[in-house]
Amino acid sequence: MVTLVTTLLGYGVYSLSDDGAAIVAQLPEAAQKFRRLMERDRDNPGAIEQVQQAAAELQTTADQATGSNPVAKGVTRVQIEEPAINVREYVSWGSASVIAFAGQAMLVFFFVFFLLASGDLFKRKLVKIAGPSLERKRVTVQILDDINRQIARFLLVRVVTSVVVGFTTWIAFRLVGLEQAAFWAVAAGLFNSIPYFGPVIVAAGTALVAFLQFGTIGMAVYISGISLVITSLEGWLLTPWLTSRTARTNEVAVFIGLIFWSFVWGIWGTLLAVPMMVAVKSYCDRIEDLQPIGELLGE
Repeated sequence: MVTLVTTLLGYGVYSLSDDGAAIVAQLPEAAQKFRRLMERDRDNPGAIEQVQQAAAELQTTADQATGSNPVAKGVTRVQIEEPAINVREYVSWGSASVIAFAGQAMLVFFFVFFLLASGDLFKRKLVKIAGPSLERKRVTVQILDDINRQIARFLLVRVVTSVVVGFTTWIAFRLVGLEQAAFWAVAAGLFNSIPYFGPVIVAAGTALVAFLQFGTIGMAVYISGISLVITSLEGWLLTPWLTSRTARTNEVAVFIGLIFWSFVWGIWGTLLAVPMMVAVKSYCDRIEDLQPIGELLGE
C-alpha cells in the first residue's frame, strides 16, 4: 500500500513538474505586472493607503504632543524605515516550511509503513490493557472498530469528493482557457482535503496565475471565483449527500478542532484534525460518562 501510494504520488509530481516549473518561471513577470498596476493607480490611493497615511499623521501628532525621545542640540535625527511588506522574509519562511514539510513527510512515510506492518498488534494490546473484564474488552473492541469504520468512510468520501472537484476544476479551467489547467485541477483536488483553508489557498493561487495570463483583475477574480464555486457546491451538496448515512461531527466542532490542531501541529494538524475529531466522538459515544461530549460533537 505504501509503495503504491508513493509510486502514484511520484508519477503525479513527475508528470506535472513541467507545469509547476512554468508557473515558477512566470513569477517575476507577475511581480512586474503587479508593480505596474500599482504604479498606475498610485495617483488614486485606495482605502488602505488612506488609512496608512492617517495612522502616520496620528503617530506624528502623538510624538509632538508627548515630546518623547528628545534630540540633543547639533544631533540629526535618523529614522530607519522598514518595508511595509518584507517579501524576502516571507519567501525565506515559505522555503524553510517546504523543506520542513518534506522532511516530516518522510517521517510519516516510515511511521505509516511500520504501523501497517504491525497488523493488529496495537489493537490486541489495547484490548489487553482494558482489563480482565469481558465487558471492558467488548467496549474497547467496539470503539476501535467504530473508529476504523468512521475514518474509512471519511477517507472514502474525501477521495471521491477530491476526484470530483479536481475533474470539474480541470474542465472549467480548460473552457476558460487557463494555462496549466491540469496542475491547478490536481492542486484543487489535493487541497480540498483541508477543510475551509484548502479551497482558499487554491483560489488565491489561481487568481495569481489568471492575473499573469490575462493581465486584468477582473479575470483573476473570475477564475478564483470559479474555483470557490466548485468547492462550495461540493461542500454544500455532494459531501453532505455522501455522508448522510454516517455518524457525522457537526461543523462547529470540526472548525474548532481544525483551529486547535492547526495551532498545535501546523499543517499536519490541519490534515488530521477531522479524523481525530471522528475518533474522539466514537470514543465518547461508547463511554457512558463521556456521552455528553459525544452529543456536543455530533449533529
